[in-house]
Amino acid sequence: MVSAASALLLGCALLQSAAAAEMCGGRAPCSGGDTGDPRACTGAHCPGGRPVRQFSRVPQAEGDQSSTEGSPGGARRRCGDADCAPAAKPPVNETRQCRGFECRLPPSLRARALGRFCVGDGCAAAPEEEEESVPPVHVADRAAQFLADFPDFGHPAPELGGASLGVQLTCDIKPGENEVPSEDALILHLQLSKGQEKLVEALRAQQAIIRDLQQKLADQQEALLSQQRQILEQQRRMYEQMDAVKSQYGLLSDTFKQVSFQGLQDELQSYFESHLAGLQSQARSHLRKSYVIHKMDMDSKVMDAVGEAHLPQPLLGCSSPCGSEEFCDFQRSPPQCGKCTLCPPGFFLISQCSPTADRMCQDRDECLELPNICGERVKCLNTPGGFRCLGVSDREALLGFCGHEYFYNQELQECQACSDCDGEPIAAPCTAASDSVCGQLSESLQSQSWSGNVAGPSARTSGAHIFSGVQLNVRGKETSALLSIEAGRVTFLQHGLVWLDHNFAVKHSCRNFLQVGMRLNGSQAEEGQDLSGIRIEQPDGKYFQGISVSAGVEVEPNQTLTLVLKSPNQHCNQSKDLHIFDVSAPSLSLLWLSHDTGAVAMSAQMSLLAHYQTSYRPTFSLTSVSDPYMISLTHDGRAVRFTESGVVQFVLQQALYSMGHTCVREGFSLVAYTSQNGTGREVTRAFKTGVNYRDTSITLSGAVGVGSRDTLSFEITSPSQCNIRYFGDSTGISVLSLIWIPSAVSSALTATVSRTGLPSGAVRNKPLLFQQVGPDTPQVRLGRPGQPGSQKNFIFQEKGSANVALNLKLIHSCNIIKLTLHRAGARQAGPVAQQVSGSKPEGSEWASVGLRASLQVQNGTALYVTLDCIRGRVNHISQEGGTNVSILWVAS
Repeated sequence: MVSAASALLLGCALLQSAAAAEMCGGRAPCSGGDTGDPRACTGAHCPGGRPVRQFSRVPQAEGDQSSTEGSPGGARRRCGDADCAPAAKPPVNETRQCRGFECRLPPSLRARALGRFCVGDGCAAAPEEEEESVPPVHVADRAAQFLADFPDFGHPAPELGGASLGVQLTCDIKPGENEVPSEDALILHLQLSKGQEKLVEALRAQQAIIRDLQQKLADQQEALLSQQRQILEQQRRMYEQMDAVKSQYGLLSDTFKQVSFQGLQDELQSYFESHLAGLQSQARSHLRKSYVIHKMDMDSKVMDAVGEAHLPQPLLGCSSPCGSEEFCDFQRSPPQCGKCTLCPPGFFLISQCSPTADRMCQDRDECLELPNICGERVKCLNTPGGFRCLGVSDREALLGFCGHEYFYNQELQECQACSDCDGEPIAAPCTAASDSVCGQLSESLQSQSWSGNVAGPSARTSGAHIFSGVQLNVRGKETSALLSIEAGRVTFLQHGLVWLDHNFAVKHSCRNFLQVGMRLNGSQAEEGQDLSGIRIEQPDGKYFQGISVSAGVEVEPNQTLTLVLKSPNQHCNQSKDLHIFDVSAPSLSLLWLSHDTGAVAMSAQMSLLAHYQTSYRPTFSLTSVSDPYMISLTHDGRAVRFTESGVVQFVLQQALYSMGHTCVREGFSLVAYTSQNGTGREVTRAFKTGVNYRDTSITLSGAVGVGSRDTLSFEITSPSQCNIRYFGDSTGISVLSLIWIPSAVSSALTATVSRTGLPSGAVRNKPLLFQQVGPDTPQVRLGRPGQPGSQKNFIFQEKGSANVALNLKLIHSCNIIKLTLHRAGARQAGPVAQQVSGSKPEGSEWASVGLRASLQVQNGTALYVTLDCIRGRVNHISQEGGTNVSILWVAS
């Protein structure tokens, strides 16, 4: 684009040239060196004999006939017509003609050669060729034409009504400065200016298009937002409809339940009405009989008054008078005295016992007395002596859903009222899963058992890590004469010997291993004692692992027992990595023995074995013994010697580290031997699934009879090319505990699974059949063929306390396998203990699961074991080498 200054300079130059031509008025212009005029300058004012430097003319008035010449001194000289002489014709190649302001430009910037011309009278006639070269347009016309093209720089053209170009412009143009470009350059500048204007217009048009696109995009975004709002509104309506459907489904299910159980309620109501009618008829008959007897009694009194009072007349109907808590039962033939009926739990008294009528009791309707006993949305069904909450699971009922003074009867699957013992001392109070046990724990009692539940650490506990060790909470019977539960700990109230068993199943992903142990704290500020401990190895995948921890120890009053779970590193947080399997049966049990039995307790520590070997016989160092005369170690420390005959309940727990793939495939075994006069005999065996580059533990528990001078020893066997390192420290992970009991008050039975009738395939709560291995005992036996529960039930024939240790070796593909010990019978039926185990490690062929428990038995109590496989099948159960059961019985 041509700048305003350039255009202004160009106009000034053109105007100056036009004014100069007009000033000469047709006369010859002044000669000069730079004008190209061929005439020489003559006159008084012209310098003589030397060239005169000629400057450009300055326009004057039209009447002025002189010109002004510039000189170095700045003076101006005028030249008239007389002073200007005709000049000679210069050579053709000396100078080139120029027009207008082009004469001001340097020769190198001029466009083409121009001939010299002169206008006026004093100018000589030009040749014909020169006249042809002079353009017909004057310089003044060119300036006017140029200014007409740019109206911003001058007045309008005369033909447009404007003034003539009679404007005098004074331009200061110096040679070498502010040089004006040629016409071609000006045209190029004009073209560039027009191109830039077109570009600006195109950019403006593109900006308008962009603004339109932005407006369209904003409109589309607004439409999209409105669509999203509509979608959200539709989702909200859909959720509301789903909630309405759920509520309708709940109402439908409640209606279905009411309809389905309406028939059962009608039957029960008819049964109770008939039973009540029978009771009313019986009461009316008793009233009639009592009226007859009363009448006969009056007749006899009248006869005595006549004179026969010295002859005692017994009450007619019964041959002899009845006692205070007896009545004459006229239903028998002949009538006999019977004991008055005691109202069972859950019934209330209607009428007292009289000499002629029994006590009458009526069932309490808990559903009417306590409308919300089962909750608002759970149906309550009244039963004799209790009630049933329809739709409530066994787990919820075992957690105390039945309420105060009620317990959950698992055999009947209903809530039953607790027994009040009728003024007798309560040996064991009523719990959520068991009824009250009436009796008195006196000093003469030789044994007693107790069981309770164990809960893991709460996931809501903040900042608690297994690295430092967390306490497992013991929950069971609140108080008894033997012990009490305070803050999740067991506090002993009597001195004696205690055998402890804890069944524990956990799924974790902690590094290295977890360790479960028992710790006995003293009554005073002395340091506690770690009784035992089991390591749970780091799993290759997440599956449940079941372990059993046992210990035997002598306790004193006010000593406390705690169960501890800990990890060797701090990277295991129980809220994320720990899942304890919650079993329905009690997981902690103990057998208490009085000192009057003459029992002896001993504990020993295994020494550390630094080198690796496949067959290992542990060496013991004695830790504690209550009677060193009865129990001692052999000279090499590899066996325990007994002075007198009796029954030994033992447990060995050994920590180890294994390396080699053969360890995983074949596993390893822990074997117990008894030796008499140098002859060894295998007593029992436990199998442990092998691991590779893992820390783990193996444990074995059982009961065996020993004679005088017999020894008990152990051996751990592993496959070849399996390197095992054995550990021993003070945390109870490698400990031997045992209790010796005299044979006068104890006995033991050993058995293994039967070769026939073993469950296989998809096993669901199937009982296991056994065959006896050891000799018979008068206190406990296995069900004989032809009798109920043949090869299934272990039947006790005397009252006392029992401990059961079961080991099972099998091949299975079950996700979870359960082993449950049940008690058969009408009153005390239900699970006694339960243990679970998960999938076996990859590459292992055999697996194992076992449980241990103590319980109170009566004459006729029967125990049996069931196996349950969840999501899988049982392929094979080993009859020997890892499958066995041992039962200890102690008189109460």
